[in-house]
Amino acid sequence: MGGCWREGGDKLLQLCESLLSVSDSFIVKRESDKKSIIAGYHWFGDWGRDTMISLPGLTLVQGKFEDALEILLSFAQYISKGMIPNRFPDYGETPEYNTVDASLWYIQAVYQYLRFAKDFKTIRKDLYGVLKEIIEYYKKGTRYNIHMDSDGLIYAGVAGVQLTWMDAKVGDWVVTPRIGKAVEINALWYNALKIMSFLAREMDLSNESKDYTILAENVSKSFNDAFWFDEGQYLYDFINGETKNTAIRPNQVFAVSLPYTMLSKKRQRNVVEIVKEHLLTPYGLRSLSPKDRDYIGCYRGNIYERDKAYHQGTVWAWLIGPYISAYVRAYAGHKDTPKYIKGLFVPFYEHLFDAGLGTVSEIFDGDPPHTPRGCISQAWSVAEILRAYFEHVYGFENE
Repeated sequence: MGGCWREGGDKLLQLCESLLSVSDSFIVKRESDKKSIIAGYHWFGDWGRDTMISLPGLTLVQGKFEDALEILLSFAQYISKGMIPNRFPDYGETPEYNTVDASLWYIQAVYQYLRFAKDFKTIRKDLYGVLKEIIEYYKKGTRYNIHMDSDGLIYAGVAGVQLTWMDAKVGDWVVTPRIGKAVEINALWYNALKIMSFLAREMDLSNESKDYTILAENVSKSFNDAFWFDEGQYLYDFINGETKNTAIRPNQVFAVSLPYTMLSKKRQRNVVEIVKEHLLTPYGLRSLSPKDRDYIGCYRGNIYERDKAYHQGTVWAWLIGPYISAYVRAYAGHKDTPKYIKGLFVPFYEHLFDAGLGTVSEIFDGDPPHTPRGCISQAWSVAEILRAYFEHVYGFENE
């Protein structure tokens, strides 16, 4: 895997090598002596969502398959009502399960493990049943009103609980509640069904595979009918009954970036372009368009002010990975795509000297000059840059 970059000089080579070096710092052991992933330094613990999103970039693209499998098997032990923990509290306390997407990201992580490690034997023996349990609970219903609606889409949420990755909460105030059918949750749900159909087919479970396929097709139709905002030519952020939220947020990018997409090529490009126009910065994607009346451009002040800004305009570095994957899919075959993609990595080299030396921060201000904030070294920031590089640049150059 030597030679992370061929074009662009030493800076880009150093970026790649620096992030490969720091990636090991996030892989830790819990009390059970099982490996997990710390979300960020210097104050985060291990979170289910962050772990599953970070796993491909911190382990799989580097060939660390044993680490990846240990993490997947460890989390499988804590599955409860189809949910993996959102957070493992310290000192042996009961894990918290207040997340709708962690289990869906878990299915995604297992699929990526199979892609890289080619270890179908372990999937069949130890993990397929876990994945099936997740799907069944999401269909029939589990905690926090998480359930499949009659149209096949996933509805989630109760008052006072934050379930998606936009999870800032101050006291009893959930800053971005997003109760209802969230766009990225249903993109993940569709991918989970497609993955299950594939796995069942490979295991000669033809009836199960067919059932998953039929449900996935239903979800795709419902998603396109419900989520496409024709006037704006992009996807609603969430839907709750007659409420259709038109805020321009990065969550819609997952409908393009994940392995299976429900969108036509035209809609893929429309989503990518709206995200590029409103949300793209040199250090990732803003969490809300600057043109939105609720936009907050600087992450500073007391805890109330900071949490209020956390997902209301603050830039998240990890989102550069999904953006790159979405762009590559939407503009596959365009002669300028490889050059454009490479250029998106360049600002992160300069950032190596801004906060945590040699690593990437958690967040940045939405307004220029995009000052780094939050944790000085964040797992999914590092992981998604590495994943995107090895999937879309290194792999392309070494075909």
